Amino acid sequence: MNQSAKDEINLEVSIGSLKLPNPIMPASGAFGEDMDQVIDFDQLAAVVPKSITKYPRKGNRTPRVCEVTAGMINSIGIQSKGIDYYLKKTIPYYKKYHVPLISSISADSIDEFAEMAEIIGSLEEVAALELNISCPNLKGNGLAFGLDPETTRNLLRKVREVTDKPLIAKLSPNVTSIQEIAVAAEEGGADGLNIANTVLAMAIDIHTRKPKIGNVMGGLSGPAVKPIIIRMIYQVRQASSLPIIGCGGVMNGEDAIEMILAGATAVQIGTASFVNPTALTDTLEDIKAYMRTYHISDIRELIGKVMASEPIVAE
Repeated sequence: MNQSAKDEINLEVSIGSLKLPNPIMPASGAFGEDMDQVIDFDQLAAVVPKSITKYPRKGNRTPRVCEVTAGMINSIGIQSKGIDYYLKKTIPYYKKYHVPLISSISADSIDEFAEMAEIIGSLEEVAALELNISCPNLKGNGLAFGLDPETTRNLLRKVREVTDKPLIAKLSPNVTSIQEIAVAAEEGGADGLNIANTVLAMAIDIHTRKPKIGNVMGGLSGPAVKPIIIRMIYQVRQASSLPIIGCGGVMNGEDAIEMILAGATAVQIGTASFVNPTALTDTLEDIKAYMRTYHISDIRELIGKVMASEPIVAE
């Protein structure tokens, strides 16, 4: 076997029927069209524009972002130009790329989720739908649809009825049992799980004695949350057969490999792109280098292969 054949590696993974060329994609809310100036979108597994709402939203009051130790708190509040703009401008823009477009949807009710999923899911240009049932930056002290298993199950069932597109449920880490919510999403008809959205958090300026975020609380992301997300991926891997997209604190290839070993099939990157605009493609190269170092020819050989002696089993 020649050297080039020995170095050949397979990075392809699947989320349900959604085939991805590799496991690295951006996290919704941390990715936009202007990033085409620094990275080649066609190198990614998929593109995931910011969550879209039915009607335009101004988002939360400022300040919306603050740095904290090993992370960032944000409270954007799903600022959105509405579905009409999304259909006319956003989807046509991404059509020129060859990677799958995953549309992230946020809504104010289960019926509205279904209404939007039926419209966007009917488009050939859209490869899958990510249901943002977990944003902590809305009303009600960060309450979200994904905090209750019955609501999660009903929401997925309602959306499942109106579209055949792969459905990815973006879960919240702000729950007592992530396994319970994951199973509910699977029972409702999800094809994959995103674990997870940001962790509800708060920071205070001790000089002004005011919260550093205009909305008082926001979502913590970055390296600080990665061990929490790793734990949740590992737990959900024991409870659900659905493929998992790990999201939270990945800054480089080592972090992504850790997530994959815990059980993630794919990985989303958000905060790292604010620190290093080429973090997505750099992480992909890191993964390739790791695989060559350990003579791994197929990325699927790594999924869930952490060598833990006693897996956690859901009750």
